[in-house]
Formats: sequence, structure tokens, C-alpha cells
Amino acid sequence: MNHQVPFKQVDVFTNIPFMGNPVAVVLNGNELSTEQMQAIANWMNLSETTFVCTPSDPQADYRLHIFTPRSELPFAGHPTIGSAFAVLEHGLKPKAAGRLVQECGRGLVSIHIYEDKLFFELPEPKVESIQSVDVAELASALGVDPNSIKASAIIDVGAVWITLQLSNAGEVRNLRPDMAKFSALIPPGITGVTVFGIIPDNPESDIEVRSFAPNMGINEDPVCGSGNGCVATLVKELGLIGKPKYVASQGQCVGRNGRVEVRFADNGKILIGGQAVTCIEGAMKI
Repeated sequence: MNHQVPFKQVDVFTNIPFMGNPVAVVLNGNELSTEQMQAIANWMNLSETTFVCTPSDPQADYRLHIFTPRSELPFAGHPTIGSAFAVLEHGLKPKAAGRLVQECGRGLVSIHIYEDKLFFELPEPKVESIQSVDVAELASALGVDPNSIKASAIIDVGAVWITLQLSNAGEVRNLRPDMAKFSALIPPGITGVTVFGIIPDNPESDIEVRSFAPNMGINEDPVCGSGNGCVATLVKELGLIGKPKYVASQGQCVGRNGRVEVRFADNGKILIGGQAVTCIEGAMKI
């Protein structure tokens, strides 16, 4: 096989190039094997690379394969928004006005188109508690006192995140986690650890978030959609934000300035969204 496939690199959760989280989007992956997709994602060395394919479900606009440098994911947040932005920019006409439907390993995901922003409906979360002994070990890997962890859960939204609330946003920003300890603590099947802290009385952002996934080849994900979905699940469950929507900031610690918007819909769905911008486009020789 030796031909050119259209390709974009999209920065997600920002409208300023190079300040969000990039995803590589291969706009026609139909002729690629799983092994080829994985090899390309490993070479790209981004937190995720996606491949747009023809859907098998008639309700879907496209099927998306999502790869980290090491493995395929059933779902991930920023690649969903970045890929939706890329296919719309590439000329795809949605089957339903104002909405895309993405087929992926987790099933069908609705993506709402609101002017210059895209919001995906978070797949139904599955929440499990964490044993106190495990919370203490996680605190040690984070370098914080166990009493600093105010809430904890393992949350599955397609990607599975150990999700921890710390005392405040400053503590989140100051973390210097021990990645070797994290790697040993994160069991197979779990993507990584997402931590968050409330930012009081800030007009720009309500929550500070960081996501660590060393076993996926990503020590720190700059701006993580699925991680923010897990945070939103805990925020909703515990009533931490007394309003129907909020903004999370993520990426300062790796030189980015991501903004993730969260909306709690009347039908019980959690919507995760933001802006995106194309930084690179062209063709990939395959």
C-alpha cells in the first residue's frame, strides 16, 4: 500500500493554536489494519491519534478508532471533539442538523454543535469506590497527605480514571507525582489518575484538573476530556458546584491553557465541550 491519506492535527479545548491538547486525525482509516493504526499512533507520540472510518451503525456519521502510543481506547474525550471538528472542517455533512453521532468502542456518542463549540454526551459513567489503603498509597505517589484527598472513586466512561478531589486548586497545581509509584499502583484496565481541586471565586474557571497516565505512555495529558468527564461525575454526585454548568482549567503545568466546559443537562446527561483549532493539515503517505 502506497497512497496519501488526508490528515489534520487539531488542538482541542482552546481556540489559540498550541495552547490546548493536540490530536492527530487520519481522515480515512478504512484500509488500515489495527497494527498499522497502532504503529502510526506510536510514531505520532501524542496522547491520542484517531482514524475516521465508515460506520457500521446506520445512525452514526462515522466510526472512530482511538489509539494512545501503546493501545486502542474504546472512548476518549479530547480526540472525540478534535475528530468531530476535523470531519466537519473536511466537509462532512451531519445526518441530523446540529448533531454528529460517533461510533466507537464504547458505542454511539452524540456530539452537539453549538456555534464555535462542540459538546459530547459523556457515556453513562460506572462508579466504584476505592479502599482507604489504596487512597493512602495514591496520596504517597502524589506526594500529599492522605487527608488532602477529600473524595475518591474509580470512574469508567470508556476510559477509566482513578478520580481524586484534593483540598484546593493550588495543591493540584503544585503536585510533583512519582511516576514510577503511579505505574506500579495503576492496575491493568485503568487509564490513569485524574485529580482536581475547586477554585473559589474565580470568574474564569471553577476547577483545576490534572491527568496522569504513565502506563499509557503519557505522563501528563495536557487537557483530558474523559478525565474531566470523571471529575464532572463526582462533582454532580457530591454537589460540589451549585450551578448547571462550570468551566475547568487544565494544562498550566505543561505550558498549555485548556478550558473545558461542563454542562449538566435536564435529561441527566453530562456534556463536555469546548473549542478547537486546526494547527496542521496535509496528507500522510501510507
